[in-house]
Amino acid sequence: MKAITRSSYGSADVLELRDVDPPPVADDEVLIEVRAAAVDPGVWIMMTGRPWAVRLASGPRRPRVPILGLDVAGVISRAGARITRFRPGDEVYGTCRSGSFAEFATAREKQLARKPPGISFAGAAVVPVSGVTALQTVRQAGVQSGQRVLITGAGGGVGSFAVQLAKIAGASVTGVCSPAKAELVRSLGADQVIDYTSEEIDRDGPAYDVIVDLAGSRPLPLLRRAAKPRAVIALVGGGHAEGRVMGGFHRLMAAPLISLFMPQKLKGVTSFVRVPELETLTAHIESGAVTPVVGATYPLAEAAEALRDHATSRSAGKIALEIRH
Repeated sequence: MKAITRSSYGSADVLELRDVDPPPVADDEVLIEVRAAAVDPGVWIMMTGRPWAVRLASGPRRPRVPILGLDVAGVISRAGARITRFRPGDEVYGTCRSGSFAEFATAREKQLARKPPGISFAGAAVVPVSGVTALQTVRQAGVQSGQRVLITGAGGGVGSFAVQLAKIAGASVTGVCSPAKAELVRSLGADQVIDYTSEEIDRDGPAYDVIVDLAGSRPLPLLRRAAKPRAVIALVGGGHAEGRVMGGFHRLMAAPLISLFMPQKLKGVTSFVRVPELETLTAHIESGAVTPVVGATYPLAEAAEALRDHATSRSAGKIALEIRH
């Protein structure tokens, strides 16, 4: 099969399109004929090996798994002996184990849900990691009807889902984004949009019941100035932030301790893709309440360019790779 591989950490220049053997399929796994995969900050982090803390899991000197990619959408090609929910021919989406930047990938049953029939494979591929992260963030932050919610990075992968899910919860949403993404963010349901190139998030003073800060885009003192005295500030991601060892993840780890010394509640959000959350998102997609945003698509052979596009943040929503068979 064809796959995007790398033998070292680095920029997108380390990626190669190669012919490799399909991954072996364990009894508790399925083999997926990949139709689409997605690019997100986690893929970038695993490619570069930065911050260095990620190498504790992925390999200290070189990546243990040569193929990139976690989000996947495709068709079951083969099911292991212990699989009960799926059979060959089923269309699924979720996360995989062997790397989704390839023609075939393996996944555990608990990592997958049936693909919503009304969307493309590319549309399904951008959902799992970003959609579940947004859903768990909205839940952990306790977003409720009538609250004012601020979401930074509202035009990106997680942000575009967070705007829609906060609206489903009944909140009034202010999205922070670039001018190029403002129309999209409004179309997703945002009641107000802040153009971060001309205004800062504390323009209205301490106005928000919940603030969702994506990828460490705003310093904590600024977030606190925009939050009400008893607000919840949810910190999501941060691997792209400065810091060679921990990136921005130190804020997530320190959040519970910092909360002890401030009236606002600080939450460091970590998320895991599970079937119940995928099925909740499926229901929202099928009802039309949530629309996955595919900002750009690339063929598998142009995965390096897709990663470079991701790094610029010029594409709205999330970038997908489409795999032709």
